[in-house]
Amino acid sequence: MAPAVPQKSDRYWVVPVVRAIAALIVAAVITFTRDTHTSQFGLVTFGLYAVVEGLAVGLLSLRTVTDAPTRTVFVVQGVIGVLAGALALALSTSGLGLYLFVVSVWAALTGFLELYSGLRNRAKDAAARDWLVVGAITAILAVVFLLIPSDAVLAIGLFGAWAVIVGVFQAIGGASLRTAARGRAAEQAGSGS
Repeated sequence: MAPAVPQKSDRYWVVPVVRAIAALIVAAVITFTRDTHTSQFGLVTFGLYAVVEGLAVGLLSLRTVTDAPTRTVFVVQGVIGVLAGALALALSTSGLGLYLFVVSVWAALTGFLELYSGLRNRAKDAAARDWLVVGAITAILAVVFLLIPSDAVLAIGLFGAWAVIVGVFQAIGGASLRTAARGRAAEQAGSGS
């Protein structure tokens, strides 16, 4: 059996690390901001997060994912994030209904796309497991947002909890990918190729 063809460059680890930083920042803002968990606060924090994360996923994947179909999926995922974030920011005074709607649609679409990438690449890419887990957690967030009562504090808190889980997981995934890339580089340097 031939060795698996890499689906991303050895610099791909930057993508989950940047995603982790964005998620952990929004989690900290939600956690440490007291008495302002209104729908407007939720729309602004989600909007800023989605724009930053969407830009990171889309632009960094263009440079680091070598498999064209997977790269396209991540660019589309980035565009969805930027559009959802821009909508949330532009309509930040629209209320809880919009917050629940935009987060659930964003989570369903991006969660599905990340799950798809993970399933499609699970036999040939080390990052596929991370894509599966993050995709599943994000898809679960979409379902939860469809089922929870209309309560801004609960909804924003759940988004913050999701951000903590995903942020920590992405940080660990990025560190693992970086360690593996360094190991491959050392191995190649040692073999003289």
